[in-house]
Amino acid sequence: MEKAHVEALENKHAAVQSQIDAEERRPNPDDILLHRLKKEKLRLKDEMLGLTVH
Repeated sequence: MEKAHVEALENKHAAVQSQIDAEERRPNPDDILLHRLKKEKLRLKDEMLGLTVH
């Protein structure tokens, strides 16, 4: 179960990174959206690290 959860988090992490990349390529990126996406990416990373450390 835990492996599946980590894989799901990794997929979400990659999806958020894709959103960040797309937003950064826009002519006028939304700084607030970028900030929120980056915080979400860090939250997912922290959650993954918490699950893999045990």
